Amino acid sequence: MSTVQPSTAGAAPRRRRHLLIAALGACAALGASALAATDAGADPAPPEAAQEWNLTWSDEFDGAAGSQPSTDDWQYDLGHGYPGGPDNWGTGEIAAHTDDPSNIAFDGEGHLSITALRDEAGAWTSARIETARTDFRPGEGGALRVEGRLQLPQVTGDAALGYWPAFWALGSPYRGNYQNWPGVGEFDFLENVNGLDWAFGTLHCGTAPGGPCNENNGLAGETYCGGSCHDGFHTYAFEWDESGETAQLRWYVDDEQYHSISEADLPADTWAQLADHAGYFILLNLAIGGAFPDGVSGTVTPTAATEPGHSMLVDFVRVYNR
Repeated sequence: MSTVQPSTAGAAPRRRRHLLIAALGACAALGASALAATDAGADPAPPEAAQEWNLTWSDEFDGAAGSQPSTDDWQYDLGHGYPGGPDNWGTGEIAAHTDDPSNIAFDGEGHLSITALRDEAGAWTSARIETARTDFRPGEGGALRVEGRLQLPQVTGDAALGYWPAFWALGSPYRGNYQNWPGVGEFDFLENVNGLDWAFGTLHCGTAPGGPCNENNGLAGETYCGGSCHDGFHTYAFEWDESGETAQLRWYVDDEQYHSISEADLPADTWAQLADHAGYFILLNLAIGGAFPDGVSGTVTPTAATEPGHSMLVDFVRVYNR
């Protein structure tokens, strides 16, 4: 079994979880109480009590087939890492990210498609984008909700080994620094690996390795997405609520909450470091290989059996405040 090597502070957003094999056993126990899935053909309504929420930013990905997200709204991350940042994005993933329409483009049916490809020499490519805005956070005494409706790559079994789709956010001080993770905070709204039928929501914070946030694993919850995360589209949402005496973080799939963390669960200085800055930027990417899928599969991924050409589809990303 491959072992995830510990990172030093600032070295590796989303480098983790050699302990996830144990988590899979816990995840299997959730089957009896699996969450209800969203109808794959329906566009779900905004959050409950929608009159209290204001839509403050969104992308519906409604462009013509073959066109791409606007560079006014999104930045394309290219290659194998940020300039001056950790190699392989700090995760060990192997695909080079591109802005080629073969890797990232609208499908003409209202979705953004991010596709992992392998060339004849065995080299993988995929794509990763992040919002130009870095100020997503709740207002004073308010709440933030980020939600996205996504379909995971429709591939399972050996053919899926190494697939690692993600919808997540990083603290704004990371942009241009690349050495201050995990202290500045990371919210993983959705992660899935190797085509397995669960999704993770995670907070990364504090120091690494170890620290108050159990790095490099983070503080994670998991869900079965109503029985299968691969049966069409599901809505993944995250709320950061500052309206009470103690701030709360909450994770949802199809409007069913499955994970929460309170400000009171963390040391005051850890919470201040992740919360007391300008905000967060949102990312969408489809990685191939790396510490997370390797640690879960017990082998180096991708393998010869991994099948290229599968896509993560994104119907929308919406940000609400109240």
